[in-house]
Amino acid sequence: MASIVSVRGAVKEYHLGDVLVPALRGVDLEVGEGEFLSIAGPSGSGKTTLLNLIGCVDTATRGVVKVDGRDTAKLSERALTDLRLNTIGFIFQSFNLVSVLSVLQNVELPLLLQHRLNGRQRRERVEHLLEQVGLKGYGAHRPAELSGGQRQRVAIARALVTGPKLVLADEPTANLDSVTGEHILNLMQELNRTERTTFIFSTHDAKVMAHATTIVRLADGKVVDAGAPPAQAVAGAH
Repeated sequence: MASIVSVRGAVKEYHLGDVLVPALRGVDLEVGEGEFLSIAGPSGSGKTTLLNLIGCVDTATRGVVKVDGRDTAKLSERALTDLRLNTIGFIFQSFNLVSVLSVLQNVELPLLLQHRLNGRQRRERVEHLLEQVGLKGYGAHRPAELSGGQRQRVAIARALVTGPKLVLADEPTANLDSVTGEHILNLMQELNRTERTTFIFSTHDAKVMAHATTIVRLADGKVVDAGAPPAQAVAGAH
């Protein structure tokens, strides 16, 4: 299986005044194409930092981060923007929807930035994704008119509209009730299965971890364990 993400000896340090704060302390990670992988660990363990490095929204202090075979530290700003736009989809726990745009316009936005499809093609693609996430007929609504679960579905549709190879989800169920969170995870799993999209999501929720094919556990900025979820957790998730 080819690797879509390869992290080697990743160190990330932040300066808080005169204090040097290590967020990651030499992380190694290989993610194969089509995986459904969870980065697990308590708050402050480095989960979001690692996702940000993989997503090219931050750079490692030391070490190598490769996405789709490209060393992100060696890419120009333009090439990084291209990688984020065409290869990676993001799902944020705060949704990050544009409040003044409709649901359809929010999902369409990455396609407008790509400049690849005409108006009719964009609309067809967006409406197909909205139907996939269970929001057919909601295209004209504004985010404020939707529930938290519906807004998360819009965020998923927006992340998938460009057909990315890799989707990064930071605590995708953190703001949702357990039933809605389960629906969102099942939807992500279905898209992983049908589209072969690689998903990497961060969580400290055991129910979320149980959906993963692989769990990478972080503690104090280091990988402390990696493997399949326990059999009893998987059984409890279904």
